[in-house]
Amino acid sequence: MTENGFTFNKGWLQVKNGDLEQCRRKIMDALKITTRSAFLNRLKGKVEPKITEIKAIEAIFAEYGITEVWGE
Repeated sequence: MTENGFTFNKGWLQVKNGDLEQCRRKIMDALKITTRSAFLNRLKGKVEPKITEIKAIEAIFAEYGITEVWGE
């Protein structure tokens, strides 16, 4: 995690354009959120994730070959 919060923007920026929608949907489902604004709050690190959410986010990014997830 970073001093700027718990942003996973570093991983998000590595997702290929064609996979963005699918990746966003997987993350939203894993975090049990339903709105894009809630997703953006998580993406920007405004909400501190639980340990289970951290593991779920890392696993989703791993499906896309992304290992460096956390940070700006």
